[in-house]
Amino acid sequence: MSEPEEARAARASASAVAAEHPAVSHNVAVTGGAASLTQPDAGAAEQVQHHHRERAVVGDRWIARVLRVGAVVSGGMFVVSLGLEAMPQSERVHVAIDLLRKGAASLLLVTPVARLAVAGTLLGLRGEWRYMAMAAGVLGLLAVAVGAGIQA
Repeated sequence: MSEPEEARAARASASAVAAEHPAVSHNVAVTGGAASLTQPDAGAAEQVQHHHRERAVVGDRWIARVLRVGAVVSGGMFVVSLGLEAMPQSERVHVAIDLLRKGAASLLLVTPVARLAVAGTLLGLRGEWRYMAMAAGVLGLLAVAVGAGIQA
């Protein structure tokens, strides 16, 4: 076989490998008339790492939203209760003020628990089963404590 025929045969075999396995097509290099497989693309590992970072950032945003909404709504309830203080005093106003303040305080207590539930769910979706189990355990202990407190 002459040199051009050998190069043509090498390209044909590389094309056959690429056609048979499309995922390998960018790993095939023709050098010196023979097809050889090279190291996988370093960009693939970087893409996977980038994907994991993106998912972590999305999870952090959800957790931040839960905390922000809890704090803003609770603060709003406190501000409304302070505004009701300026109204003429009646039984209905006192009840509304009391309900708003108790609701705001309860929301402040429930917000970190909601954050733990969101974090546990996001960790489970990412496949971090160990941390998800820990979050579920803490939520379970909180539920037992609240249940015991209500019965007492």
